[in-house]
Amino acid sequence: MKEAIAEGKALPTELKDEEVQLRKQLEYDDTATEGQKTHIDDEYARAGIDDPKVLITTSRSPSSRLIQFVKELKLVFPNAQRMNRGNAVVKDLVDACNANDITDLVVVHEHRGVPDGIVVCHLPYGPTAHFSLMNPVLRHDLKDSNLGTVSEVYPHLIFHNFKTPLGQRVANILKYLFPVPKEDSKRVMTFANENDYICFRHHVYTQNGKDVDLREVGPRFEMKLFQIKLGTLDQSQAETEWALRPYMNTAKKQKSF
Repeated sequence: MKEAIAEGKALPTELKDEEVQLRKQLEYDDTATEGQKTHIDDEYARAGIDDPKVLITTSRSPSSRLIQFVKELKLVFPNAQRMNRGNAVVKDLVDACNANDITDLVVVHEHRGVPDGIVVCHLPYGPTAHFSLMNPVLRHDLKDSNLGTVSEVYPHLIFHNFKTPLGQRVANILKYLFPVPKEDSKRVMTFANENDYICFRHHVYTQNGKDVDLREVGPRFEMKLFQIKLGTLDQSQAETEWALRPYMNTAKKQKSF
């Protein structure tokens, strides 16, 4: 039917009885979207073409430990900038990011001086992922005399056990915070999913022949996703794409990822 319309020919006889139904279907047939798998593909259309620009900030009145943790996070993400929160409200933060071509806003929260939450907001249209943060270990907590300075080389990324559609969605949210590395980069960031807990580790390695020396340089922490919103952080009425509801699980071992 599409070929007949394009060429201006009469419909084949065998399709005449179904013409009305086929025309209705044709209204929703768009060759431009045939290759798209989901409605979320275009949110990261520039990924890999332009390097991401990440802004990291905290909740209000941060403790000294939270400030230290955010300083170390800034070194984790290449091209990241850190901003003191002050009295800025969320709407002002998002507007300032959009005005300065920031691609992702990362906000870290705390409870009684311990970092306990991280929000990753992709700009300008979302999505926004909310994670709880557990067991944060800062660089100076590692007590390794050989830590040295933090490498600023673009890192290679390892994503382990992100197999489901939700897992792929979370992997995309996290991996597009990083620019494309060069092949000879000796810096590695690992996100490993274990029972829906995402373990983050930061290593550098040196290679001497067949011997590889792997050294952890920190920080390290675990994350657990509890919500994804189809909008930016300031849009409280944005549609919820996914939310953790553990009381709805029919089995204790049910996995989301």
